[in-house]
Amino acid sequence: MSTNYYRIPKSGEVRVKYLDLVEKINDLDIWSPENIYNGFRTTDKGFEKWSAWDEFLDGMKIHIGKRSSGWKFLWNFQEGKYYTSKEELLKFIRSGRIINEYGELQNVEEFIEMALEWGQPDGYVLDENYVLEQSKKPDYRPSFINMSNYYDKEVDELRVSSTSEFS
Repeated sequence: MSTNYYRIPKSGEVRVKYLDLVEKINDLDIWSPENIYNGFRTTDKGFEKWSAWDEFLDGMKIHIGKRSSGWKFLWNFQEGKYYTSKEELLKFIRSGRIINEYGELQNVEEFIEMALEWGQPDGYVLDENYVLEQSKKPDYRPSFINMSNYYDKEVDELRVSSTSEFS
């Protein structure tokens, strides 16, 4: 069994985003055929258009990582979008609130302590040694993909996922 954790903003940050959302909605031309056709997506974000609601939700729930029985805690560094080091990660976590995948609010300092201690010192890490050990088991089923592309990374002694897309 595993549990995913997310950073959400503090209420003051949510209020600022909410007021910005209300202002953008009030400024919308709700009668415009073009706006209606485009689903009120009026803001260019790269190759796509975003709505005021998309902008409100952006960064509202950021996957921090997950704990799984037998494994070291697996951090999600979000491809460096919000943090690139342990110090930046902890600062980012402390700047918001933490919830688990069930929507339960976590004490930030207790979460940090749990995550840093989870699976220490001998929890699993997805790396060459782990794959080699698994291959020795009688029920091992080899993969036809290059597993090394999916090996965990280590950043400041933290187990970090090689991808930001996991749960």
